[in-house]
Amino acid sequence: MPSVAPTLDTGLWLRRFSEAPPGAPRLVCFPHAGGAASWYQPFARHFEGRAELVAVQYPGRQDRRAEPLTYDIRSLADQIAPLLAPLSEDRPLHLFGHSMGAMIAFEVALRNVPDHLFVSGRRAPHIVRDDRVHQKDDAGLIAEVRKLAGTNARVFDDEELVRMVLPAFRADYRAAETYRYRPGPALSCPLTALTGDADPKASVAEVEQWSERGTGVFTLRVFSGGHFFLNDNRSAVAAVVSGETPSA
Repeated sequence: MPSVAPTLDTGLWLRRFSEAPPGAPRLVCFPHAGGAASWYQPFARHFEGRAELVAVQYPGRQDRRAEPLTYDIRSLADQIAPLLAPLSEDRPLHLFGHSMGAMIAFEVALRNVPDHLFVSGRRAPHIVRDDRVHQKDDAGLIAEVRKLAGTNARVFDDEELVRMVLPAFRADYRAAETYRYRPGPALSCPLTALTGDADPKASVAEVEQWSERGTGVFTLRVFSGGHFFLNDNRSAVAAVVSGETPSA
């Protein structure tokens, strides 16, 4: 009888949004600061049949809102990495992280090397900026999030919603802004960096320096747009991540 591929146990941490034939990659996606797994749901149709799209759900948001928030990138990676180890048994394991999620994906990759690491909208980990958005008052934090245009603006017009989501934003900004790279062995897997040409949080030159964090093949892909260039380039991004040439 033919062998049966193991069932993906999504549990608390993982949400599956698309399926793919046996042998296709399993793409595990890490959200940005303040983001949730559902942010990747609109990408599902672009990956259907190409990759099994799975997104990570951090504690302290949506259906995990009652759980304590985490304020440290490495702590999150320590919790996530063991959960992903079995996911490479039946498929190639690819990791994709945007912004803060790129740092978590990178730290997970250091603990459990994937078949491919994709980092998006984030400068290389050894480049430090003295950002202190997490120390601003609520109005200042909201203004910063609005400026990046990654969250539906209507969220911040609803006082109840603001009270619900602001703690996660503050915790994530603190985790991202206090993260410091610790020198160590370079990654051996292929590494692809994606960025927007007008991203105020990560210049093309800063993103290109991800090449220093690996010994495998490095690829840089620059798209039109700002920090959340992904929203306007879903099909093209999916093509790049799927190893295809995006149409013009």
